[in-house]
Amino acid sequence: MRHITALIIKFVTCLIAYAVGLDLFFDATWVQVVWFSAFTTIVSYLGGDWIMLSRIGNRNSLIVDFLFSYMVVWIFGSVLLADYLQIAWGSIISAVIITAGEFFVHRLLENARPEENPNRSNVRNRLAYGLEMSEENDPLKKE
Repeated sequence: MRHITALIIKFVTCLIAYAVGLDLFFDATWVQVVWFSAFTTIVSYLGGDWIMLSRIGNRNSLIVDFLFSYMVVWIFGSVLLADYLQIAWGSIISAVIITAGEFFVHRLLENARPEENPNRSNVRNRLAYGLEMSEENDPLKKE
């Protein structure tokens, strides 16, 4: 249930951010605002919250979300929108608003995580392979 709540919060935050950053100050259509919001919500939730949040922490995940929302407007805005001033300011304004909303989404998702097992070590499983080395013992050689 918390994941649905997080998705709704993310989508509403993106709608508000893109409405302010692209439609209020500039000339974007509501269809573009809704598509930007849906794309940002889905991709940032799957990539940012499911994968990155647990691995790199809240602060770094917020930086990734800021850069992602900035790049979404910058890349797709250059295709859909004609004015470079609109793309530049719209991406900055939208990225700041989305990052502020992501702070609360990350708090919600971090509180929803089950408690860590205190008997388990804090070592992350990142395909760490151990290597043991020793001298070969020759059974025929007498020492």
